[in-house]
Amino acid sequence: MAAPVRNGSHLELPDFCAARATLAVVLIVTLIAVILTIARADTLLHVWLDLARISLFLLWTGLGSAALLCALRPRLSSLSIGVASALALGAIGLVVALISLAASILAAQPDLAFLTGAHPLRALLPLDLGGFVARNVTVGLIVGGLALRYFHVAGEWRRNVEMQARARVDALQARIRPHFLYNSMNTIAALTRSDPEQAERCIEDLSDLFRVSLDERRSRITLQEELQAARTYQQIEQRRLGARLQVQWDVGTLPARALVPSLLLQPLLENAINHGIEPRHEGGTVTISGVLDGEVIGLTVRNPLPGPGAIAHEGNRIALDNIRERLSLMYPRRAELEAARVGDEFVVRLRFPYTPAEQGSEPLAADVGAPLPANAASL
Repeated sequence: MAAPVRNGSHLELPDFCAARATLAVVLIVTLIAVILTIARADTLLHVWLDLARISLFLLWTGLGSAALLCALRPRLSSLSIGVASALALGAIGLVVALISLAASILAAQPDLAFLTGAHPLRALLPLDLGGFVARNVTVGLIVGGLALRYFHVAGEWRRNVEMQARARVDALQARIRPHFLYNSMNTIAALTRSDPEQAERCIEDLSDLFRVSLDERRSRITLQEELQAARTYQQIEQRRLGARLQVQWDVGTLPARALVPSLLLQPLLENAINHGIEPRHEGGTVTISGVLDGEVIGLTVRNPLPGPGAIAHEGNRIALDNIRERLSLMYPRRAELEAARVGDEFVVRLRFPYTPAEQGSEPLAADVGAPLPANAASL
């Protein structure tokens, strides 16, 4: 809710233009009105009359200040803390003064005297009018100053938390980037003498994969790009395992422009191949499916478990723990990763919010999930 700023020298303010902030202002001023009414009421009749007057006055003051800060927010976000705070307090004081003056004028009308409980003519006396406005402005500036300080401290804390989370995500991203390199290099080394042409193609695929995985400018990429990276990795492994590796894709209904964490699906495919397919003499099939459930994207990766006589690779769950932690940092309490044995399969399920890269989305390209060229599986 805080305004985005480039560094800590700018005033942090909520977005008072948002409905959530407006509701918060209404609730806060209503609570203050109830407290003030209870503190000064002496009879039940006065309780309800005082609550109506105070609530009306504070609602106009609170909403008026919020509306003015909403209009000034773009300008305030580009100024230093001192200047922005002075302008914000000045705006609050101006709103309080105008509404106090308007309330005094209304109190002078015989038909509307009940709004303030004042004698119709006393409210227009210069001394009373000046004192009424001055007291309200003073209280408004004190409360406004405390609120601005709270908003700024809360915004700074929130930004620090986000920066720490982003740094943690970057560290996790850097840790998982070279994860696929070793098998790829082994594949290239094995093909260098037996099939130089395939080795050359494998190097080209590896360079394409590095182009995506080593891009440090983006911690999130489109789902289309992530699926293409996984497909590129599949081609590398296909040249190593040949017909033993089959991958079934069922992701055609997913939005191509959805933003996802980089290297989200490829490590899961790598795990499925290394720990599920490679140990099996007959190989097997990895199934990757996806569905858009309202505003949530679900991805599932299935692979067969090694048979009784197969030599299974000991996994250290680095990829699963890495992806789980990145999801929790990017989507706090809104994403989940489940991994478990289901019958004779190992199943990994991901669920995370759908975030479009831009307005609208199109289905995935037809070639995502299409069969690989025949020569890719010729080993």
